[in-house]
Amino acid sequence: MLRELYVYWKTDTPAAAKAACLALQRRLVDQLPGLQAETLAREDSSRESTAQRCTLMEIYRHPNGIDPTMEQRINELAEGALREFQSTPRVVECFVPCGLKLR
Repeated sequence: MLRELYVYWKTDTPAAAKAACLALQRRLVDQLPGLQAETLAREDSSRESTAQRCTLMEIYRHPNGIDPTMEQRINELAEGALREFQSTPRVVECFVPCGLKLR
């Protein structure tokens, strides 16, 4: 099963959180051969314009899928590397492809 990991959380310090997330993902890609990682950001407009807040999405893929051991390693490293930047807990969700990937 080719599980992919999608993790999202909110931050009030977008620049620092993005830098920390990218550093974490570089470390994970170096430690876990074949791992592919990506970070996406969504600006949240629900807050006052004086406060910056955004939602970050971490995406993890592997040619053989993300197995439970790899998922645990990703979450363990993320816990230490990202906790101080989070204004909400990390929500981890796993998805599997449904079929044909269109290009």
